[in-house]
Amino acid sequence: MSRGAPAVTAAGLAAGYGGRPVWSGADLTIPAGSFTAVLGPNGSGKSTLVRLILGLLPPLAGRLEVLGRPPRRGNPEIGYVAQGAGFDPEFSIRGRDFVGLGIDGHRWGLPLGSHTAEVEGALRSVGAEGYAGRPLGHLSGGEQQRLLLAQALVGSPRLLLMDEPLSHLDIRNQRTIVQLIREVARRRGLTVLLIGHDVNPLLPHVDHVLYVAAGKIAMGTPDEIITTERLSEIYSAPVEVIQDSHGRVFVVGLEEETSHPHA
Repeated sequence: MSRGAPAVTAAGLAAGYGGRPVWSGADLTIPAGSFTAVLGPNGSGKSTLVRLILGLLPPLAGRLEVLGRPPRRGNPEIGYVAQGAGFDPEFSIRGRDFVGLGIDGHRWGLPLGSHTAEVEGALRSVGAEGYAGRPLGHLSGGEQQRLLLAQALVGSPRLLLMDEPLSHLDIRNQRTIVQLIREVARRRGLTVLLIGHDVNPLLPHVDHVLYVAAGKIAMGTPDEIITTERLSEIYSAPVEVIQDSHGRVFVVGLEEETSHPHA
């Protein structure tokens, strides 16, 4: 992990829509070069945090700095994989051309030209060279996710934001993709914020957990945040964190979260 200036800092940060806060009072520091999992129940405001960092939503209150500056739209130092990114089977653009759009996405159909080296480098970094010439719609979910990651990396960002990149993958592919993200981030010195729903494939790889729930944000190491005491405090309600014989974490006591691994 880098010891340079933090990638993201916030003090007294509040976010919401139409003047109504989704969460408030957030104080956090995300170190450069770290891997942070953003967790919490549906509708708690995880994606809202990403929108703030991308400069797509102004804060309701407080201060936010991203890579040492106020957030701004279209920051080329940020790579982004949006929620629900996937491709119809009829989607015929080749993987290699799709990755090239990460450099100049508004100019569809133009040759890659001088950007070929950057595209090939991004494909190599995620191990996608073998199928980059095939149509995206013909690829598996894991292969598509690698190409989405490659597109986010092609501009050599310093910060990578990923909104639920594991949601449509099976357990094996979830673990593979998280490990790949960790390895790529280390090689490139990237800071990663990944929104997830299931903490279990993330736990072996993340440095921090940023938990969004009940109008609040709490940040710390997994051992500090994913505990019965801390989550009960965040929710202001009894919550129990248990582990099964395989070491998988379950959060029990919240109606939404009693039937599946979560944190």
